[in-house]
Amino acid sequence: MTEIQRSDVIISGGGLVGQTLALALAHHGLSVQVVDPADPVAAIAPGFDGRASAIASATWQMFEVLGIADRLAGHGCPIRAIKVGDGAPDSGRGGDLDFVTKEGDPPLGTMVENRQLRIALAAALADAPLVRRIMPATVISRAVDSHGVTLTLADGTILAAPLLIVAEGRRSPTRDAAGFHIANWSYHHHAIIGAVAHERPHGNAAYEIFYPSGPFALLPLINDEQGRHRSAFVWTVSEKDGPGFAKLGDRGFTAELEKRAGGVLGAMQLVAPRMTYPLGFHHSASIVAERIALVGDAAHGIHPIAGQGLNLGLRDVAALTEVLVEGARLGLDLGDAALLARYQRWRGLDNLMVSLATDGLTRLFGIPGRAAAAVRRTGLGAVQRLPMLKRFFMDEARGEAGDLPRLLAGAEI
Repeated sequence: MTEIQRSDVIISGGGLVGQTLALALAHHGLSVQVVDPADPVAAIAPGFDGRASAIASATWQMFEVLGIADRLAGHGCPIRAIKVGDGAPDSGRGGDLDFVTKEGDPPLGTMVENRQLRIALAAALADAPLVRRIMPATVISRAVDSHGVTLTLADGTILAAPLLIVAEGRRSPTRDAAGFHIANWSYHHHAIIGAVAHERPHGNAAYEIFYPSGPFALLPLINDEQGRHRSAFVWTVSEKDGPGFAKLGDRGFTAELEKRAGGVLGAMQLVAPRMTYPLGFHHSASIVAERIALVGDAAHGIHPIAGQGLNLGLRDVAALTEVLVEGARLGLDLGDAALLARYQRWRGLDNLMVSLATDGLTRLFGIPGRAAAAVRRTGLGAVQRLPMLKRFFMDEARGEAGDLPRLLAGAEI
């Protein structure tokens, strides 16, 4: 008879959010089994694939508590300024908005290559005896009842726990099979992401430039081994134009990049493969069900307009960790409905508000015409002139607004 392998929690999904959650739970004494079909070795293969993430300063404080920040030493580029404009920076039309940190204040975020995040997490999890990573693995059946959750893997392994946490990303089969109701729509845009070396130093500044066809962002990275200045880019183009831009040769594509950037960083050269994917919105009406909790993109998927997608998922991690750790200390069943309801209350509203805010910004800046542009420039100018409103947006960028879990405040639970 096959022996059932038990733990306090099972996490289905071993991406950045799932692995961070496993580490956070184990750090506070809970045993975790992580299941994912992906090969973990392939995820940390040498070479920069162009993907990078802006880690909010509150999230970075959680990384410090969990020991991830030390493993990322020398790989993160602090964002000290965010420059927002409606149209290219050299357009001379005004209406620009600058968020700049004061000396001694924490950065607005830290840009890190996703591969370096995966390497740091893999090393931290290897030193976490309470975490068992079962990767690659295929789940062939799931059973949920009043006693717990059971997963059967393709090799016959049976895993059991009081709670299943779903961190499978946007197209989560477990979420869909469990009957969660998802609101979703397409933006009819494609995002092109990658990285460039550029002539001028970025000065730790990020640029968010809004065009009617979609936003264009440049995000600062650390210099490469040759000392070249680098930035990641996220370029949103209309659905009909996406295939055409994807087919451009490197020279033609780089020329288009320089045009969108308005020359702020000088001449550019691609230093990573380009990737293109369709953009859409989805939001789960509930993020909990019987003995199941959703985190990250399984619960919510937003437009990359504000670079908050990963941070939103990591805020889920911090809140769910606090709920489960406190529940375990009280001797509660970790799949208890009342415990999961606390997580729903804590994260449900914040997830919805951030999702709707990014959706609204996407639609606002996508309205063509001079009248719409004038309204946007007036709004940007108003925020630029109002210190309290500006501070509010900076706190949001840092992830320091609202009812923060202790991990995001840099404290143990």
